[in-house]
Amino acid sequence: MAVGRRREPLEALREELKDIVPVAIAAVDVTSDEAPASVVALAKSEFGRLDYLVNNAGFGKPSPVHETTDELLDQVWGVLLRAPFRFCREALNAMEDGGAIVNVASTFAVIGGLRGGMYSAAKAGLVGMSLHMAAQYGRRNIRTNVVAPGVLETPMTEYAWETPRFKRMNFDMTPLARTGTAGDAAEAIAFLLSDKAKFITGQVLVVDGGWSSTKFLSDEAVTAVPVGTTP
Repeated sequence: MAVGRRREPLEALREELKDIVPVAIAAVDVTSDEAPASVVALAKSEFGRLDYLVNNAGFGKPSPVHETTDELLDQVWGVLLRAPFRFCREALNAMEDGGAIVNVASTFAVIGGLRGGMYSAAKAGLVGMSLHMAAQYGRRNIRTNVVAPGVLETPMTEYAWETPRFKRMNFDMTPLARTGTAGDAAEAIAFLLSDKAKFITGQVLVVDGGWSSTKFLSDEAVTAVPVGTTP
């Protein structure tokens, strides 16, 4: 069951997977009042049951608190926190015992970061909700976990990917010698939904190449000449 605002990528996904698995699609805005109920109803209609939920909708780039308008705050929190809450509520009422939920947060939910602001607050709220759900619904054997990606190469980050500041703050501070991809996050999500993780709940799995858990600096960053000076 694939959900997104634009039908074209959903159709492309369905075509890509047609020989592997049937894909039902719902082109909806996840913030709309009717979205959770309509998506869950479609899933049950197409497949007869609902086993898993992944909340992965993303929006916007971070900005500090003092630069955030009420309009932007409501818009970002609507996508990043209110919508996942409502989808979880709808899914929990339809899901049989033994299901699994993964909410996609961010490293900005677990560490302080420049320009976090409303984004950090929303993602931290998603972690808090997930921990509550792990406790509340564990006796139904419904597992709830969080995947917290770091900076991954996606359309949401392409606006800054090649800028010197972005490279210094991310690539030069990541121990692993490569950048992260959406596939890295997808593998973590698939693991947490699978029976391989059947005794794992209430956890935050960070997927960032060690960026948030180490004090790594690349050799290039350590030996870089400060701006305004000569070697």
